[in-house]
Amino acid sequence: MGQFILIPIIFFGLIILISSFFVVKQQTAAIIERFGKFNSIRQSGLQLKIPLVDRIAGKLSLKIQQLDVIIETKTLDDVFVRLKVSVQYKVIKEKVYDAFYKLDYPHDQITSYVFDVVRAEVPKMKLDDVFVRKDDVAIAVKTELNDAMMEYGYDIIKTLVTDIDPDAQVKEAMNRINAADREKTAAQFEGDAARILIVEKAKAEAESKRLQGQGIADQRREIARGLEESVEVLNKVGINSQEASALIVVTQHYDTLQSIGQHTNSNLILMPNSPQAGSEMLNDMVASFTASNQIGEAMKNSQKKKEE
Repeated sequence: MGQFILIPIIFFGLIILISSFFVVKQQTAAIIERFGKFNSIRQSGLQLKIPLVDRIAGKLSLKIQQLDVIIETKTLDDVFVRLKVSVQYKVIKEKVYDAFYKLDYPHDQITSYVFDVVRAEVPKMKLDDVFVRKDDVAIAVKTELNDAMMEYGYDIIKTLVTDIDPDAQVKEAMNRINAADREKTAAQFEGDAARILIVEKAKAEAESKRLQGQGIADQRREIARGLEESVEVLNKVGINSQEASALIVVTQHYDTLQSIGQHTNSNLILMPNSPQAGSEMLNDMVASFTASNQIGEAMKNSQKKKEE
């Protein structure tokens, strides 16, 4: 009979002994209360408490945690926008007591401060400025939260504005503006390219004409030099300048006819082909030069009289 009573007592004692030990995980703090009153804070490792007297009131993680808060507010130019603010925070190891006993719902407290700061800062900015100055909003949230949450044992590590989402119609309008601006830039580049092409083509044509003119001038210079030498050679054999010029004109006349006849695809050209053709052309040229010289002399004399 005594043995049957002893077994439950031993079993009960083992349960009490085992319940005296507990384990706290790494980066975690356990709050121990004795008869409902705070007793101690236990850090990671194997810990001991008095059975039936001490109890684990709760545990707090000392790791960095993140809270995402979504706020809808209005900008200075009356555009409604949704912002996602990510708050990274942790419990200060030396202030576990304050973090556990002063706040029941730290997430709600942080969310309230984020709402308050964002709705105070964003209405001061236009929509474009919200995108550009989102870091200013994040810094303002962090500063406000640090001042408020440090008292409760929480350290705000960083705040980030991770998303800015305007109304769908506003986003569509912004995309149209961006597309129109890019099309305008593309048209300007195309116009510049076309203008450069036209200018370069004109320069090339001008250079071609200049070189062509230079070639024609050189050709005529060489022809004149050749004619001069031909006249000098004919003068040496007793042929005067007028007869030499007639001979050269006749020779060039028949050389031209011969050159035309060598090309089967040449167009039909009607030219005087009689033996007197060269002489007649020379006489006509001499008469034209003489008349031109007379007209030039008359114009010079008339100009002098006007000046006197």
